[in-house]
Amino acid sequence: MFIKKTGLLVGMICLLWLFTVLTADCFVENSTTYTDNRGKQVNFPLGDISFADQAVSFIKGTPSLAEKYCKSDQALGPPDYVHDNQTPPSYVTIGCGGTLIVRFADNVLVDVSGPDLYVFEIGPDVEPTELSISKDGKNWIKIGKISGGTADVDISKHVKSGEVFQYVRLTDLKSACGGAYPGADIDAIGAIGSAVQITLDTSVLFDFNKYILKPEAQKELHKVANKIKEFPGSRVIIDGHTDSIGATEYNQKLSENRARAVRDHLLTNEKLKNIDININGYGESRPIATNDTEKGREKNRRVEIIILPNSKTQIQR
Repeated sequence: MFIKKTGLLVGMICLLWLFTVLTADCFVENSTTYTDNRGKQVNFPLGDISFADQAVSFIKGTPSLAEKYCKSDQALGPPDYVHDNQTPPSYVTIGCGGTLIVRFADNVLVDVSGPDLYVFEIGPDVEPTELSISKDGKNWIKIGKISGGTADVDISKHVKSGEVFQYVRLTDLKSACGGAYPGADIDAIGAIGSAVQITLDTSVLFDFNKYILKPEAQKELHKVANKIKEFPGSRVIIDGHTDSIGATEYNQKLSENRARAVRDHLLTNEKLKNIDININGYGESRPIATNDTEKGREKNRRVEIIILPNSKTQIQR
């Protein structure tokens, strides 16, 4: 009897070890270490997708540099600064008092153990900036001041567990307005605390103004299910969004119904097990593009699927 119990215990320990290794591998596979211009190494569990993808707004400070140094998209993607004479430059100079807002598109910022966010700033001067984060690009949470070099930021004191954020705002604090490069020089902004986000155009999933899944949606949602299965024990959030055409109340209900339809398909047809799936409908309240053009409205009609790995997986770095 003792031998049987001992064997069972050993077996359970082995299974637990195997599960831990497998979940950690989901992050280790993509984990990438980046080096800043001062030689400091920073590891991002999700690799290249950890970095901001879209420049939402850029207000140049005064004074500012030549136009080639003031292109906001030069702060997107992984850090790629090599030297000041790169053509084109690999960073954006905000200028004295300038403000840069960026958005994460294929990931979101979440709170994990330790630093959650890194801002890669270049140059010899320490140029303080104020950092804020937002879920919707409208309501901001001030995190505090960061100073030059590579800044690591812990958001835990300012957010609730499980909250996700898509926007980061940097505002130069006008403390270094002289010299050749006035204001902060931003090479990249990356989320160490990061969760995968998949964005689906609703035209792929639904007919216009409907919430019944189209037959061709099954192929796309099968891909989504396979991605979710890469993160055992994860929590999934499905957010529905619309454009601004129609009544606000109607759009709110439509976005909720679309999120629910996606969730029900994943649970029923893809048979996802041990996955906690929550849904939200945001209607027209969180646009990512203008609603004044058809192209912009197409971008706003979307379903976002966020995969939050379990806490044991998240802290593997």
